[in-house]
Amino acid sequence: MLGAGPAGLTAAHVLRSRGRRGVVFEADTQVGGIAKTVVHDGFRFDLGGHRFFTKVPWVQELWEQTLGDEFLVRPRLSRIYYRGAYFAYPLRAEDVVRRLGVVETGRCLLSYLAARMRRSEPPETFEDWVTSRFGHRLYDAFFREYTEKVWGIPGSEIQAEWAAQRIRNLSFWTALTSALRIKRRHVTSLIEEFHYPRLGPGQMWETLAERSEEAGVPVRTGTRVMRVVHGATGVSAIEVCDPTHGTEIVDVEGVVSSIPLSELVLCLDPLPPDAVVAAARQLRYRDLLVVGLISTDPEPFPDNWIYLHDPGTRAGRVQNFGAWSPGMTRPGFTCLGAEYFCFQGDETWSLPDHGLIELAKRELGQIGLLDPDSIVDGIAIRVPRAYPMYDQGYDRAVSTLRTFLATIPNLQTVGRNGLHRYNNQDHSMWTAVLGTLNLLDGADHDVWAVNADAEYHEEHQLRNPLGQTAVIATVA
Repeated sequence: MLGAGPAGLTAAHVLRSRGRRGVVFEADTQVGGIAKTVVHDGFRFDLGGHRFFTKVPWVQELWEQTLGDEFLVRPRLSRIYYRGAYFAYPLRAEDVVRRLGVVETGRCLLSYLAARMRRSEPPETFEDWVTSRFGHRLYDAFFREYTEKVWGIPGSEIQAEWAAQRIRNLSFWTALTSALRIKRRHVTSLIEEFHYPRLGPGQMWETLAERSEEAGVPVRTGTRVMRVVHGATGVSAIEVCDPTHGTEIVDVEGVVSSIPLSELVLCLDPLPPDAVVAAARQLRYRDLLVVGLISTDPEPFPDNWIYLHDPGTRAGRVQNFGAWSPGMTRPGFTCLGAEYFCFQGDETWSLPDHGLIELAKRELGQIGLLDPDSIVDGIAIRVPRAYPMYDQGYDRAVSTLRTFLATIPNLQTVGRNGLHRYNNQDHSMWTAVLGTLNLLDGADHDVWAVNADAEYHEEHQLRNPLGQTAVIATVA
């Protein structure tokens, strides 16, 4: 297995459940990928805020069996900061009317109705997708600023697939009727509570890694994949390198990879044709900076997180980890995470750590989220290639890579980065289950179908990785 994030460690779990041998190689010194927990002086920081919520029973059972009583149920509270005011998120009709005013709310409603009348062709971009469901005025108010902070490009250059996966069946009408209690339709984006490990998401993946080690499937951290050697029969060996052992050639019967899709392709030996290499180099990623702040105020605000739709603030979102779990902080303190979405080498990414800490203190202080004088310590955490980008042309590039990789029979790509798809943890885990079963059983599960569209869950009879037959929610 290449990569020890949720996908790679799930693949290892399936492997050991079947009594098969294997090894996991992870370039980072810590398991969990973007879902790891960073510890600083006893305070814990989650890189982006990872809710544990799934419709896949097998995934839910694995989470619960892994952590038991350490797997907490937590209430969700989140808001949007916009025009100097805080709006409940998901949006509530009475809150929007009160804070935007009757006139502006009426304009938003007219904009929504106008969008409904114009809605005909399938949307091609994120902006098209959202405006067709909410109207231009609500898009400008509650989507444009935050989305452009996240991706660094206009919503008109982001493909509609991202909205279809992340927002799903939420619309102005479903949000309005839910807020007014006219009907209670389940909407994926409106989850009101979720599970969370007491010590942060990394606790889940550290425990799975320990159990993998105990079962004879070692997890080698600090080990980078340099080459993936392949031929007519598929992958035959991989070359890895770590500071202790140097370079090593490892013979393999098969590979499950969750490392970035572009990185995998460029590691292939021999390299693919020029068109495939060009497609790999076309894929882009958005990087993440989490500025952790330790405050003597035990509850600066009650939310799990707040979206910052404020053009005067570089931060896009702020997490209150004490609200995620009391185990994330020490008594009498709390820890916050201000999130900055960047490209490596840009102005924000290049700031020194102390400059980032001062920036976060100043920005959160000026909008009233905290008293800067309450901050007693901080840490800057850089997360390269955190989010695969859905920019123009990405889908053609992925299709080219997918077609080529299908010619290597014993290589399975899984997970968020392995598929270049903005999956949640459970999606990434389920792709790992299917990909590993493809190698072990000679099955033909389509890992690329997981989370492929808004209506993606069906029930199928499938033998789960432990061998028992069960009804498992999977994908068409």
